[in-house]
Amino acid sequence: MLFALALIPVIGLLIFIYFKDKKEKEPFGFLIGLFFAGVSTITSAVIIESIGQALLGLFLPAKSATYMVILSLFVIGPAEELGKFIVLRLLTWHNRHFDYSYDAIVYAVFVSLGFAAIENIGYVFSNGFGTAVLRMFTAIPGHACFAVLMGFFYGRSKYAKLTKNSGKYIGFTALAMIVPIIAHGIYDAIIMGPGASGNSTLAGLSLIVWIGYLIGLFTVSIILVIRSSRHDFCVVTLPDNKTQTIYRPVVAGTWTCACGTPNNLNFCSQCGRPRPMINTSWFCPRCRTLCVYNFCGNCGCPRDHLSSMSSMT
Repeated sequence: MLFALALIPVIGLLIFIYFKDKKEKEPFGFLIGLFFAGVSTITSAVIIESIGQALLGLFLPAKSATYMVILSLFVIGPAEELGKFIVLRLLTWHNRHFDYSYDAIVYAVFVSLGFAAIENIGYVFSNGFGTAVLRMFTAIPGHACFAVLMGFFYGRSKYAKLTKNSGKYIGFTALAMIVPIIAHGIYDAIIMGPGASGNSTLAGLSLIVWIGYLIGLFTVSIILVIRSSRHDFCVVTLPDNKTQTIYRPVVAGTWTCACGTPNNLNFCSQCGRPRPMINTSWFCPRCRTLCVYNFCGNCGCPRDHLSSMSSMT
């Protein structure tokens, strides 16, 4: 029963994130691989946290309030979130299935909840039913929220890389690491620091602040998931590896596959054939975006608009 309680919230959140992927579902086997890759990051996290605890113990009284706050912000948060990010980057950045912006959130959540699952099993079997119920509504959703923040910025760093915007690429990559680390560190510091002080009043106040922080974190993450799902767009890299374009299915028009199925996505929903590209690239006359389809990937201007504009000049 405890094992089921440890995994039920993980499975529930994975299903929720998976089905918010409206454009093109990710291969199930690949997602399972990411989940277990996330499980493996528990090893590096435990090693780094053990070293961090030992080093902090040389300068501060173990388990003191200051010790716990510094441990949370500068050891636990970085150790866990950087491990997840490294696995995410190594396994997904060049993967051919990473072709939509929302994919980044799906991948990050599967990696993060792989870590959360194995961590939760340990806590639940050590502390029992009450811990299982508490973590079902706090720690497990918390890890999912950190992953949503990571995936949101990770997807934008991919967008910036393909559009050769080096400044935004560096900025979004940094945010994909830093924002989850800070969010995770604050999550732990609020509850662990005052809790270790021995002051019951301070501990009670910190609990109220922690609950408020959780509500805010959950709200922001849910908004990001819903907006990212609704405004999902496809990242396309052309075979010549020289021309890239960002293709937004919402404005790029429909096409009919060779199998006869009408589509508005990048792949046929029936047989999986890719949307055909035109033989030559063109610059949109409206927004100057480099395009390889019959519609501009940025503003939706149809390629036929070129002839009508030339007739006006």
